[in-house]
Amino acid sequence: MSIHHIDLNKDASKIKDLRVGELVTLSGLIHVTIGIPVHKHLINSLSDRESPILEKMRGGCFFHLSTYVDEGPLGMKPLYINPSTSTRYNEWMPSLIEGFQLKMVGGKGGLDEHSVQAIRENGSVYLSFLGGGSPMLSKGLKRVVDSNWNNYISQFRLLTLEVEQFGPATVAIDAMGHSIYEDLKLSAGLKFDAIVEELNTQRSEFIKKSNSEGLGT
Repeated sequence: MSIHHIDLNKDASKIKDLRVGELVTLSGLIHVTIGIPVHKHLINSLSDRESPILEKMRGGCFFHLSTYVDEGPLGMKPLYINPSTSTRYNEWMPSLIEGFQLKMVGGKGGLDEHSVQAIRENGSVYLSFLGGGSPMLSKGLKRVVDSNWNNYISQFRLLTLEVEQFGPATVAIDAMGHSIYEDLKLSAGLKFDAIVEELNTQRSEFIKKSNSEGLGT
């Protein structure tokens, strides 16, 4: 399968054309955090029209990626990055997607139906990053561009990072609202019914055989 190499400075208009199951890498600026308090701060920023966060994140890419930053004498250096479970943030994501007009969101595990609706209405996509894929993903880290709410540990801060050929990640929810997670759920449901039916058949045959053997003794 081919990989779409997205330059976020040039190819933002191509994002809405990505489809479920396609692979992408990213080059440009992304915003990351796994901090629930920071999600709440971001919600509050939406009501403050003079907040610098508004302009910084508008139309951007916001991911649930845990990032450790070394703060040495030469400045801030990102050492690793790893995906976190997005469903932890279901409560805030629809408002953030709509309010910041986010073009990409992501992490692992997907988002609920309210977020999917916001993704569809905004023409966004959700990217699924490989869980435990830190060694591969960290190779795409270039530098820390900005850091906000620095009273938190680096993983909880809102970090703006420059990345290059970052990924690959899978388009798990596309701008049409198609979702890998819903497809898997439907497929699993169909298989589950068939499995239960087969087990019931085997159970009935076992009972018949046991009764028959019992009557013959």
